[in-house]
Amino acid sequence: MREPVIQGNPDRDRDEPSRARAHDERARPADQADEKLRPQRLSEVIGQRSVAERLAIALSASKKRGEPLPHILFDGPPGLGKTTFATVLHNELGVELNMTSGPALDKKLDVMPYLTNASEGSILFIDEIHRLPVTVEEFIYPVMEDFRVDMVLGEGMSARTINLPLKKFTIIGATTRSGMLSAPLRDRFHMHEHLEFYDVEDLAKIVNVNASKLKTTVTEEAAWELAKRSRGTPRLANARLRWVRDFATARADGHITLTIAKDALDMQEIDADGMDKQDRRYLETLIKVFNGGPTGAEAISATMNVAVDTLTDEVEPYLLRRHYIIRTPRGRKATPLAYRHLLLPEPAADPEFNLLDQRRMFD
Repeated sequence: MREPVIQGNPDRDRDEPSRARAHDERARPADQADEKLRPQRLSEVIGQRSVAERLAIALSASKKRGEPLPHILFDGPPGLGKTTFATVLHNELGVELNMTSGPALDKKLDVMPYLTNASEGSILFIDEIHRLPVTVEEFIYPVMEDFRVDMVLGEGMSARTINLPLKKFTIIGATTRSGMLSAPLRDRFHMHEHLEFYDVEDLAKIVNVNASKLKTTVTEEAAWELAKRSRGTPRLANARLRWVRDFATARADGHITLTIAKDALDMQEIDADGMDKQDRRYLETLIKVFNGGPTGAEAISATMNVAVDTLTDEVEPYLLRRHYIIRTPRGRKATPLAYRHLLLPEPAADPEFNLLDQRRMFD
């Protein structure tokens, strides 16, 4: 079954009366709350400025030539704005947007409705595109290059090949693991944009903008504190903001101050570096049980009674990025930063393994 088509309108904000927009906001279902916080225009996007500038050039050229956008691939960690950029582009062009995901397209027939019903210049957004089955991936090769579908009807001697022409449209792919994409599929995207983690300044701006959308007020110090504890990810910043807003409403007058923000995040056990209880438990297990490592992820997983996939996909990426742990051929190893963060004494260096002391090598 096809997911609902989203129709873009480049002049919506200019033409729609304020009363109608207000009614639309009240009628919006609760499960679309995150949609309310997404930027609707390219000019509203905060951060990722180099990516936004390149997309602006592609948009301008597409409008002047009257052609669809080139196929675009966004890659990067979750929560950095891949879906947001897709919705922004369809709003800028005022075209239809169809959204699906790689795991939902099990076979060729699953993708056919999206292809045959695509209008001229529309956008097909495929999330987690690296999880497309090989048969579906090869099926869309001629779609991306020549905008046609090659189908075989029947079997044996009576089989017929049909070439079905399609209207020209844009495929936007999003992936958190671009390395898992096959080279033929990756090369068929004319633009490949990698999204980086946001700095604290940009996240603080996002918190301020979204606080006004949520009809709450936040001080600059509180916005900065929320940004520092959001791991460079706008999605986490929005989640932290919603929680702090609820805390401020329940425990205070609804205004988010620095004290309120710190108390709310402390209640969630999120420390000043954005680490939660499970992150700290991982470091404590590595340091106290395995003497700082090196040790394997399976051993840490068994000790913590947590699935290995949870550790490798959710916990370790942030700890590796912030240099709290390192991966060695023998396993995970805690760095001095981890000891200092947990206020634990650092182990003394073993002189027997000091490779810089060359005299000891020949004793």
